[in-house]
Amino acid sequence: MFDLILTGGTVIDGTRGARPVRADVGVSCGRITAVCDLGAAEAVERIDATGCLVTPGFIDAHSHSDTYLLLEPDAPSKVAQGITTEVVGQCGGSGVPALDDICLASDWAGMVYPQLTGGGGRRRPCDEPGPTWRTVAEYRALWNQVRPAVNAKLYIGHNTLRKGVMGYAPRPADAGETARMIRNLEQALDEGASGLSTGLVYQPGKFALPGEVLALASAAAARGAGYATHMRSEGDGLLEALDEVLDLARATGIRTQISHLKTAHPRNWHKLDAALERIERARASGLSVHADRYPYTFGATELDMVLPGWASDGGPAVILRTLDDPEARARVVAELDAAETDWSGVIVGGCYSLSSQTYCGMSLADAARQRGETPGATAVWLIREGRAKTGAFFGGMSEDNLRRIYRQPWVMVGSDASLRAPHGVLGADHPHPRAYGAMPRFFRMAVDEGLMDAAEAIHRMTGLAAEAFGLADRGRVATGWCADLAVWDATAFASTATYGAPHRFASGMRQVIVNGAITFDNGRFTGLRNGVIAG
Repeated sequence: MFDLILTGGTVIDGTRGARPVRADVGVSCGRITAVCDLGAAEAVERIDATGCLVTPGFIDAHSHSDTYLLLEPDAPSKVAQGITTEVVGQCGGSGVPALDDICLASDWAGMVYPQLTGGGGRRRPCDEPGPTWRTVAEYRALWNQVRPAVNAKLYIGHNTLRKGVMGYAPRPADAGETARMIRNLEQALDEGASGLSTGLVYQPGKFALPGEVLALASAAAARGAGYATHMRSEGDGLLEALDEVLDLARATGIRTQISHLKTAHPRNWHKLDAALERIERARASGLSVHADRYPYTFGATELDMVLPGWASDGGPAVILRTLDDPEARARVVAELDAAETDWSGVIVGGCYSLSSQTYCGMSLADAARQRGETPGATAVWLIREGRAKTGAFFGGMSEDNLRRIYRQPWVMVGSDASLRAPHGVLGADHPHPRAYGAMPRFFRMAVDEGLMDAAEAIHRMTGLAAEAFGLADRGRVATGWCADLAVWDATAFASTATYGAPHRFASGMRQVIVNGAITFDNGRFTGLRNGVIAG
């Protein structure tokens, strides 16, 4: 007797070079217990997968859903595109440990979270925003209470650790501060986190010297953890930043992920050859180095990234103090307008006031024309209106380089997005379409354009990511492995989300099963949620 049998589908098991096989898949107690003809077997429930692929559930190799999984545990935008595991805590920013109220990103910190029952955590009024947990142990306890639909592999953000020790101080850490960060990282890893991430273009991580990062990575490596990095530069200083990462990997032997590998700005597109050669040489020497990439040429972050350092170093409080001062604000506007920025390549993302939301999805150049002012003035107005939380999508990446990057056999797929929903608190902003469409957009690009065959594309979304992150029993359809499964129509699998209308679910996904629970069934989120913190 099986708990569930998927019948009549074509299995592509997630391994490199897998051949499609017509087989049934039997599931018991959250595990795959048979892959064969099960026509005569009994089951509590059956799914007819005729005409569909049956594959491992997809692994989002680069996600930011850390805290949102506690708010929207159905994880709608991710589950509807077949994602069953998210690697969270990327780019140096994680939901844990939350040792100080400024540790969380501002959009996370502004949300009201469930309380941890039975003691522990922060006791907040039920309507007060901010984290209700401090440590990984408390976060895990709250996770078990909320029970999100997907699995998560937790990485600990260097920026989060740094803010917990020294706030937004725009300087290198001293030996004592570094030691405190290491102690907090070690506690997080001992309590169930799996790695360290850095975001070395963001505050306050950009003020860290290489030695500080190396000390933390060494501590992570000593506990068998991984390392993921948004490098110091993805444009003008790309090769130097890549050398820093690979030197760290050589010094520590740590399993390394290069986040959203790219060549930003046309003047740097030619650097891809040298970047790929460096990575290939490191891998040939025996280092475990992988990369992820989202299938778009517009990235997403906060609009305040356009501000000069003197106006932003020190974090949101400094930004707002600067922009609220008329004389300083005028200086910022003048510098932005004097810069050689293609404002048509900057799209306004999430806005946080009624007066600014009309510009969501519009280029900043068009928004400025509509407002009758310069782009610099419009950018500053939007940042002030959003109190330093306004989002933006930045162009400047090469379509050809995107495809060349995906042709590398060590490149996985990551959304670089937190989950969203078209309703509730997570439906109120304007996310990048990758939150809903990363996996189908990659699959269509890979298969329809002949970058790789379907089996290889599925491997990139499943088995390769499992290998890179040490997920020993996920990412494959095989007996004994966790029953994270996706049933989908490969011809209909497509993204429907756009920059102008991002809150649209992917098409073509039929069922999504996480640890044996059918959490998505023909467009319906069932409420059956069985996600775990993955080791």
